[in-house]
Amino acid sequence: MQKLFDNIRDNIAKVIIGKDETVKLVLTSLLAGGHVLLDDVPGTGKTMLARSLAKSIDLTFSRIQFTPDLLPSDVTGLNYFHQRENDFVFKAGPVFCNILLADEINRATPRTQSALLECMEEKQVTVDGETRVLAPPFFVIATQNPVETTGTFPLPEAQLDRFLMKLSMGTPTEEEELQILDRYLKDMPIETLVPVATAEELLAAREEMKDVYVHPLVLAYITQIAQASRTHTRVLSGVSPRGTIALLHAAQAYAYISGRDYVVPEDVKALAVPVLAHRILPDRAFQSGNAAAEVISSILEAVPAPTENWKRA
Repeated sequence: MQKLFDNIRDNIAKVIIGKDETVKLVLTSLLAGGHVLLDDVPGTGKTMLARSLAKSIDLTFSRIQFTPDLLPSDVTGLNYFHQRENDFVFKAGPVFCNILLADEINRATPRTQSALLECMEEKQVTVDGETRVLAPPFFVIATQNPVETTGTFPLPEAQLDRFLMKLSMGTPTEEEELQILDRYLKDMPIETLVPVATAEELLAAREEMKDVYVHPLVLAYITQIAQASRTHTRVLSGVSPRGTIALLHAAQAYAYISGRDYVVPEDVKALAVPVLAHRILPDRAFQSGNAAAEVISSILEAVPAPTENWKRA
């Protein structure tokens, strides 16, 4: 099944240049059943990455452009009276898909943002007392601009905690930017992408991922990192148990995509910042753009990583 994700990465690489690790982390989130928040300035390829992923797997795709006047029913759908049938009929919203791009999610009001909470956590939608299950897999890629704050509403902690990872695309190097110009000189690579995987293959990989072995010492290491976040002098609120579980599942998925059937401490280290940083609340006295990431990095330095043979006994 590792070949499956190699094919997806190679397909996305036809469009996205020089972001191999970011793409791997997005695929890790998809495999682990989580969601991704892409936090970066406009023009860095956030939307293009989401579209490339959707076109690489034979899945349904929807995009919602979040605006201040967007209503919760614009996301989930609503019941309306159908005169011909003389009854109320449910019109499904764009959330009824496999991959949902929530573009500029922080431009919507908290009320509208909260419409995604049930969808992201429980994979279902409740409208007028009736619950409808979303077809698996359901994966949300949300984007936001960290620089422009006019007309935006900060994501509440409950919403942030629903995202398995918070990632940044970053700017390309000079060589990478030259490759981008050359590739986009005459064509739009996104238009020629074809699916290289199916929903059934992805769901089968998710089941296989659950069997990735995690050594008891690695489990203890994950726990120690979470505990350290709650006692850190620069943190007001540490990682929740949901965050600890998220790090575990992300580590299993990361190992699986890396071609291993067991987790190593390096997997945990590679994932700790993107999985945990957005889940902690640094003390205001120490807050800066990278305060949360700096805290998690300091915890990784302070908590000793175990050394052992991590393969299944």
